[in-house]
Amino acid sequence: MLKLIEFIKKYWIVLSVLILASITILSLWPVATLPPVPGSDKIHHFIAYAMLMFPVSLRKPRYWPVIGLFFTLWSGSIELIQPYVNRYGEWMDLVANFIGLIFGLLAARMARRLFS
Repeated sequence: MLKLIEFIKKYWIVLSVLILASITILSLWPVATLPPVPGSDKIHHFIAYAMLMFPVSLRKPRYWPVIGLFFTLWSGSIELIQPYVNRYGEWMDLVANFIGLIFGLLAARMARRLFS
């Protein structure tokens, strides 16, 4: 587990960019209907944004709050754009995204304490 934590700390920028790109593409890809997946849509938003914030919070650069704010604004922008690409933008998705960001931050803090 410690090697995984060190890997995430070392490649946090690459991981964050890949996760953000994946979230963006999957959120804005036009679809006729959403694919049937287990669980709630809000849970998926929560997990995706927790995963997004985890590497940043684990590495914790001194400007991490700015990155967190950027992720929040990016999330809101996606929700505003979605109706124009045959998707549904919902404010509750933004709430789930924000709660996911907070959880990712807290999970990284716990991981740092447990594995430091």
